[in-house]
Amino acid sequence: MNKKKMNYLIFGIFSLFSLVSIISGYEPGIRVWDNFVVFARDMVLILPPAFALIGLFDVWAKRDKVEKHFGNTNNPMRFVWSILLASTTVGGTFVAFPLANSMHHKGAKFSSIITYITAASLFMIPMTIMEASMLGIKFTLIRLIGSVPFIIFGAIVLGRYLEKHHYTLPVIEED
Repeated sequence: MNKKKMNYLIFGIFSLFSLVSIISGYEPGIRVWDNFVVFARDMVLILPPAFALIGLFDVWAKRDKVEKHFGNTNNPMRFVWSILLASTTVGGTFVAFPLANSMHHKGAKFSSIITYITAASLFMIPMTIMEASMLGIKFTLIRLIGSVPFIIFGAIVLGRYLEKHHYTLPVIEED
């Protein structure tokens, strides 16, 4: 059985389980269905505009600019650019990974991409504002400033490892 048919089969079993749970009043099954509906609704609201923005980045961001700011340079500003780009990314890792893939194909170094992905989960502007309002500005600043050295150090180490082992992104084959 190919992967596509397997996915349909699994979704069919899940749908049947959910329907039986709703009809019989099986509470854990109903909660699973409710969580699925919330998650699916969030994906329908977030992904279309996010992928439109990723498509615009792919078209508008020229390879030479991406290479200059994120690519084969030892300029530490590439980490600053990665963090600034990540802080404006809305949609978390759902958007960060496709955008990171686009950056990779435009010539960004692995360390810049890893910095971007890591910072995308830590430096989102809406999350930072909410955190500052709940936990205080001092806490938020300590967390943000304290995270930067670890993000950059980890990105450099992992980037060097990947480059040393000539890592390439896997190609996704369509069924």
